[in-house]
Amino acid sequence: METEELLAKAILNAAFKIHTDLGQGLLESAYEECLSYELEKNGLLVEKQKILPLRYCDLDLKAGYRLDLLVENKVVIEVKAVETIKDVHIAQTLTYLRLTKCKLGLLLNFNVKYLKYGIKRVVI
Repeated sequence: METEELLAKAILNAAFKIHTDLGQGLLESAYEECLSYELEKNGLLVEKQKILPLRYCDLDLKAGYRLDLLVENKVVIEVKAVETIKDVHIAQTLTYLRLTKCKLGLLLNFNVKYLKYGIKRVVI
């Protein structure tokens, strides 16, 4: 989990920079693009809108889910710009963790006055 923690620090530093520069009130897609840009600029491998297939019995759902960002194949990032993080957002992040077999997810809600109140770590 040491690698994930170092990645989380880099991700959160980038998220704080973006939130400081742009503030709240933009679309999720804008924050997602900016976060991807900052992370890639720092030399990290970032997959955007990664399609996660879902298998149930003999049924393969090719585009079952699409996660916002996957960093270094280790940390799932779910970007939100909502009034408050709800249980369904946490459940969504948990699902992405299970499907990717990652241990750490960061649920980042940019629609807050101070980003520290919009961060939720999700660990399995």
